[in-house]
Amino acid sequence: KIKKWDSSQIRCHHLRRCGTVVGERCYIFSDFVETTEPYLVTIGDDVMIADGVRFASHDASACYYIPGASDLYGRINIGNRCFLGMNVLILPGVTLADNCIVGAGSVVTKSFIEPGSVIVGNPARKVCTVEELREKNEQYALNTWGKTYQEKKEFLLINEDHFKGSR
Repeated sequence: KIKKWDSSQIRCHHLRRCGTVVGERCYIFSDFVETTEPYLVTIGDDVMIADGVRFASHDASACYYIPGASDLYGRINIGNRCFLGMNVLILPGVTLADNCIVGAGSVVTKSFIEPGSVIVGNPARKVCTVEELREKNEQYALNTWGKTYQEKKEFLLINEDHFKGSR
C-alpha cells in the first residue's frame, strides 16, 4: 500500500528522519527548512512554517573569543499553534510559547514565553497579542483555502475592496 502525502507531509517526514521532533498537523511550506543540527529542534503541534525559515542551533563566532571552542549550541523549541513567517531566523537557545506569530524576516534572538505573542523585527520584539492582531485585521480577512488558482484569482479580483490598505 502506497501512502499519498502532500509536499508538507513529506517535508515533516524528512525533518523527523533527520532527528527533529515535529508535532502533529504541521504545515511546512518551505522546500528546505535550513538547520545544521536538526536533532536540537523541536516543533510543536499545528505549527505553520513559511518559505525560507532557518533554525540556527549553533553560533560559530565563539571560536573567535573563547579559546579552544568551536561553537555555542542551544536547543530551539517552537510551541504549539505557532506561525513562522517567510525568511524568519531563529537563533540558538530560543523557545517560543504556544500560539505565537513571528512576522516575516524577523530574527529571533531570545525566547518569548508569553503565549499568544506577535513577534516582529530584527532583533524580534513583541508588538502585540494574537487577539489584538485579530481585532485589527479581521475586517480584511478572506478565505481562499481549497480554491483552484482560477477560482482564487476570480474571488480576489471581485473582493478587492476587502484588501488591507485599499480604503
